[in-house]
This record gives sequence, structure tokens and C-alpha cells, in this order.
Amino acid sequence: MDFGEILYNISIWIVPALVAITLHEAAHGFVAWKLGDDTAKRQGRVTFNPLKHIDPMGTIIIPGMLLLLKAPFLFGYAKPVPVNFGRLGSPRRDMVWVALAGPAMNFILAFVFALGYHVLDFFPVDVAQWLADNFRNAIILNVVLGVFNLLPLPPLDGGRVAVGILPNALAIPLAKLERYGFLILIGAIFILPLIFRQFGSDFNPVSWLLNEPIGYVVNLIANLAGLK
Repeated sequence: MDFGEILYNISIWIVPALVAITLHEAAHGFVAWKLGDDTAKRQGRVTFNPLKHIDPMGTIIIPGMLLLLKAPFLFGYAKPVPVNFGRLGSPRRDMVWVALAGPAMNFILAFVFALGYHVLDFFPVDVAQWLADNFRNAIILNVVLGVFNLLPLPPLDGGRVAVGILPNALAIPLAKLERYGFLILIGAIFILPLIFRQFGSDFNPVSWLLNEPIGYVVNLIANLAGLK
């Protein structure tokens, strides 16, 4: 990969990535604010300014290295939006809505970018190609981020949803997993596939679990946007 190709790849990933993480996190903070907790609002996290949401390691370094290495699965994270669940009107119920706001925003963004394909004919060929690559990456990133975050493992959004809707007998042990959630994800995404690869097996539990839902959502969005 030459330097020009590296720069082009950066240019077609940076905007989709910043939009996806910025609006994902801002959506959490906005819904929490409207449901009674203004913690994120007071800390300036209900904003479209990506600098407020970027985590240098999780947003730039790790995803950038994975892209350069052409890794089979892209992984990254932003600074979590602070939410004081005790200040919500109905903490357990509202926690579910706050958690769902992030993935919901990503699916909405994927649909908006899919609609963008309909305006490409109004641009010069080279610009249209660059925009098309941005739109494609934006759809993929937002769907992957939305589906991935719905996995029922704290601290992912799906884990918080599960804690909010499950009976206490299941919700309490699941909530206690949050302190280990990130380590579990790292193990499932990187360490397990590496171990199995040493034995000649291409086992990737996260890809195996997410590929079909991601493909389904991408196709659904393409159909809704009139691309198929």
C-alpha cells in the first residue's frame, strides 16, 4: 500500500468514523438529559463536536492500526458519556432508552448515508467516487457499531438494555460483569481467534455472531433507501 493509497483510505474513513461515534455518544447524552439527568449536558457532551467524544487510543490509534493491518474486524470506542442513572425519572426503565439511543442513532445515520447515493449524479466523477466510498464506509461503520453495541454484555448498550429488562435474578449477575466486560470483548475479538489460528482453525466468535445480523441490517437499509 503506497502513501497515496493510505491517505485516500484515511480520507474515506475519518469522516464516517467521526460522525458515527460523535452522534452515537451525543444521542446517549441527549436522551439522558431529556429523561432527567443533565450530567452529560453540563459536561458539554451533548454536542456535535467530535473532539468532546474522541478517545485517542480507542478512536484513533486502535482502529487506525486495524485498518492499516487490514484486520478482519474493526474495533474502537469513544469516551463514554457520563450518565447518573439515579437522576433519571425511572432509573431502570429510562436506562434502557438511554442505552438504545446510541445504536438507534447509528441505524438512522446509516439510512441517511444510503439516501446520499441518490445525489451522486450531481457531482463530477472523481468527487462522486470519493463520496460514494465515504457513504459506503459510513453505512458499514454505523451498522457495525449499532449491531455490535446491542450485544447483551455490559458495558455495551445491549448489556444495559438487558440489565434494565431482565428480572433481578438475571440482571444483577449480568450487571456485575461490567467491570470485566472490556476484557471479555478483547478476548473474544482478538485473543480467542489468535489461539484457534495456532491450531489451524479460523474461529472468530464475534464475527460469527455478528456477520449475519450486520448483513441483514445493511440489506434492509439499502432496500428502504431504494438502492435495490
